[in-house]
Amino acid sequence: MSSATHGTTPYYFVPGPSRHPAMAALGLFFLFFGAGQWINGAGWGKYLVLFGLLWWLGVLYQWFSDAISESEGGQYGHKIDLSFRWSMTWFIFSEVMFFGAFFTALWWMRTHSVPALGSLDNSLLWPGFKAVWPTLAAGATASPAGIIEPFQTMTPFWLPTINTALLLSSGVTLTVAHHALREGHRSKTIAFMWATVLLGLVFLFVQGYEYYHAYHEMNLKLSSGAYGSTFFMLTGFHGFHVFVGMLMLFFMTLRLQKGHFTAEKHFGFEGAAWYWHFVDVVWLGLYILVYWM
Repeated sequence: MSSATHGTTPYYFVPGPSRHPAMAALGLFFLFFGAGQWINGAGWGKYLVLFGLLWWLGVLYQWFSDAISESEGGQYGHKIDLSFRWSMTWFIFSEVMFFGAFFTALWWMRTHSVPALGSLDNSLLWPGFKAVWPTLAAGATASPAGIIEPFQTMTPFWLPTINTALLLSSGVTLTVAHHALREGHRSKTIAFMWATVLLGLVFLFVQGYEYYHAYHEMNLKLSSGAYGSTFFMLTGFHGFHVFVGMLMLFFMTLRLQKGHFTAEKHFGFEGAAWYWHFVDVVWLGLYILVYWM
């Protein structure tokens, strides 16, 4: 049932004291302390990472369950809805800045760093160096110092183009689901939400196969110079965001099946949809700047 059917909604909801923030911080402490020990050779570190991750996820499950119960109990009114919208807006803005930093790094290396390495001074050090971005000239992946193995650059055909079609299609199915929810067609909403989740899952499998192909057939790795590092950083972080967005949509779909949300009140759904459309837009930038240029 929706919170709109439960009594009078308070003007503003102030939650009671909660252990969740402290418990979540404790889980993150175990996670990062274990990771630090693991990468420094302590074998027990990986077990502490697993423990901290499970602890943290358990706390999030309880925390989100409490928030859902408060919402469905009629505690969240207009002011809470506004605060959620502003919070999600600033969160997505921070993600824009995050990807903007990596896009800027890609642009800087292509237009400034690589040409600077082809100056007269550096040409004396590396006479065989080609000061062009690998996708712009054949053989530009060769390393005069022999520290980077030759590799092939990634092209937009066909896996990246297939993934572009998958993400754009998922944006359409999500929009159809949103309109269906606003019109009160819950079964249609659920059907198109499952389609969106499935498209996101297929995207991740295709990207996984793309990485396998890059490593084993193109010798393209994270260590393949500036091109390899920016390629995997940009596409890898985007893939992680697709995974997070898919989980958000998955849980929104489960909530829909339980009868949560109405045509008038469904910001949990809208927030996940905002995030998914943001992920779509970022991928379009990646598709053009990383695969075509």
